[in-house]
Amino acid sequence: MTRTPTLYLSHGAPPLADDPLWTRQLADWSTDLPTPEAILIVSAHWEAQPLTIGATRTIPLVYDFWGFPQHYYDVTYPAPGAPRLAADIRKLLGGKAHDDPERGLDHGAYVPLVEMYPDADIPTLQISMPTLDPRELYELGRALAPLRDQGVLIIGSGFTTHNLREMDPAAAGDAPAWSKEFDEWTNHAVTTRDIDALIDFQHKAPAARIAHPRTEHYAPLFVALGASEDKPLSQKAVVDGYWYGLAKRSFQFD
Repeated sequence: MTRTPTLYLSHGAPPLADDPLWTRQLADWSTDLPTPEAILIVSAHWEAQPLTIGATRTIPLVYDFWGFPQHYYDVTYPAPGAPRLAADIRKLLGGKAHDDPERGLDHGAYVPLVEMYPDADIPTLQISMPTLDPRELYELGRALAPLRDQGVLIIGSGFTTHNLREMDPAAAGDAPAWSKEFDEWTNHAVTTRDIDALIDFQHKAPAARIAHPRTEHYAPLFVALGASEDKPLSQKAVVDGYWYGLAKRSFQFD
């Protein structure tokens, strides 16, 4: 079986579905990937300690957003559960995982998956982030890396810059200097694989405190990086550009 890549993607809010460019970028990306046996996703929108495994069966989505038009709450994504994957995760983590069978996929998981795998026919599982510490998340990714040899697509879903107070709907495809500087620094650090700088991004990256007043949307990157640690063949930015001034840069690690 061919080893699957691991991804870090910027997932957007529910209105991502109305953006023809971004939805096409995600759809085109998925067509270039090998069809996964299962998907394991870590989203910025689920923090729980200890690490928690969500529903291993198909249950309703978590609509973890407020004040949007009704049609965003009508979206469904009835992907099959992945109990076998859950068992493999427990084994890799030495049994150090909690189960929450009633916790469905949140919008950090299903919003991009609707665009990438619209048939919802691939077993999908979400796990929580037990910490926001970059080093610990990197090590979590390393622990999960063997799943790639089983055809599991590991996805870290966040946002390369994420400051909702600084969002600008009039920005179109442009961005303020702080967002561009952080985005360009991230791209360089990832593509040159400067892991130490990335882990210390709050001190090394320009405008880090503005780009991420809280770091939960950058944190999934470290799971993806860790899962690709075992001699990655390449790393590349697959999606770039800006959405309301926020960087939507997304990476693939082969």
